[in-house]
Amino acid sequence: MAGQEPRRVPLVVLGGGPGGYPAAFAAADAGLEVLVVDEGDGPGGTCLRSGCIPSKALLHVARVISEAADVATAGIAYGPPSIDLDRLRAWKDEVVAALGGGVTQLAEARSVEWTRARGVLRDAHTLELGAQSGETSLLGFERLVLATGSRPVWPEGLLSDSPLVMDSTTALDLPDVPEKLLVVGGGYIGLELGSVYAALGSRVSVVEMTGGLLPGADRDLVKPLARRLQDRFESIRLDTTVRSLTAESDGVVVVLVSGEGQPEEVRYDRVLVAVGRRPNSDGMGLTEAGIEVDEAGRVVVDQTRRTTVEHIFAIGDLCDGPMLAHRATADARRVVAALCGHESSQGDGGPELVPAVVFTDPELAWCGLTETEAKAAGREVTVSRVPWVASGRAHATGRTDGLTKLLCEPGSGRVLGAGMVGVGAGELIAEAVLAITAGLTASEVAAAIHAHPTLSETLSEAAEHSEGRAIHLLPRRSRS
Repeated sequence: MAGQEPRRVPLVVLGGGPGGYPAAFAAADAGLEVLVVDEGDGPGGTCLRSGCIPSKALLHVARVISEAADVATAGIAYGPPSIDLDRLRAWKDEVVAALGGGVTQLAEARSVEWTRARGVLRDAHTLELGAQSGETSLLGFERLVLATGSRPVWPEGLLSDSPLVMDSTTALDLPDVPEKLLVVGGGYIGLELGSVYAALGSRVSVVEMTGGLLPGADRDLVKPLARRLQDRFESIRLDTTVRSLTAESDGVVVVLVSGEGQPEEVRYDRVLVAVGRRPNSDGMGLTEAGIEVDEAGRVVVDQTRRTTVEHIFAIGDLCDGPMLAHRATADARRVVAALCGHESSQGDGGPELVPAVVFTDPELAWCGLTETEAKAAGREVTVSRVPWVASGRAHATGRTDGLTKLLCEPGSGRVLGAGMVGVGAGELIAEAVLAITAGLTASEVAAAIHAHPTLSETLSEAAEHSEGRAIHLLPRRSRS
């Protein structure tokens, strides 16, 4: 590269995932010339190719299998499913390919240039691009958006080079359906993938080092899920850590330690390690370019997602906040608004307005203030809960194991937070997000007529219940 004069472009987006490609497309729509640098097989990033989309495709299959079994209570019996694993893999890949092809077409229609390479900052205005062939080149830029996402965390000391020990990416490849599978980690990734393998026929065990599944989620929401998973999984072991993994030809020997108990040795056919994700910020030359990174590897940004280098921005999993695809997309819009000198349509909404969804069965979803956060802050809130046993739609579908929860501000009635657990909770949460974003009160939510019988009525009922006038629940007890 000696003496090489780098090409210069007005705007580079480093990373083509759910933060990167929306940033590029929004910038192109605003009339900016943009080039995307991404080392993946195509646009979409981890979410589309080895995360959100393939996992939800497989969770859909798992849900159908479970529903076929559940409907036996209504006198309809299908029998055990016949699973063609090769066809299931191919179908999952077809879903990914169709969406990836659509994103590629959108990029071409917008004249967004796409370069497949790994980008490393050499200074605050230059990227070194490394192609798969080993060739390198330099690329200059006026402004840069960092959108390189995250990767699975791997605990120190645990085996990671055996094909029998999987991370979330390799688990989605469906190498086989093991007879006994251990899932290390009771967070959303572990529970979602564990649910898939359980539906396909594996005897799934989950170990979680804390005292509950989905640490950080509202306990009212977790309880119905935990009860159903107790029936679906072979075991759920809380307050349990993995001391070691030893791969052998026919399985993995795992040493487990529960609380103050003695170490226990258990053999599994495969192990899935799903204990979280970390930002892809290392090895990128960030600090050399003057970009501040915190101890957790997260890029430090302001409200507009601008880094400590004025013309460089960072979005999505690289920054502090929930590691969620829709959060990255919202960040992308905020950044492009800043690039164009406009106020972001996202307003001043922070992570508290980013909905979270766990796509297990039942699903969990929440947004805004949680009851745990309110108690920790000493903030008084009105909490209303509507168990789905009060829902006609839930009874008609045989799934009354749900709950809708609403947190409102005393006096004004303004909606501050919401949470749901149940079938389709991930779809229902959108109304609560809109209510909080618009600053609606419980009265205003309740005044909107909700179709009957639908699960959406539970949110309306929760709003009415916060005011002591829900039809299908006993009146709230007055405080004395």
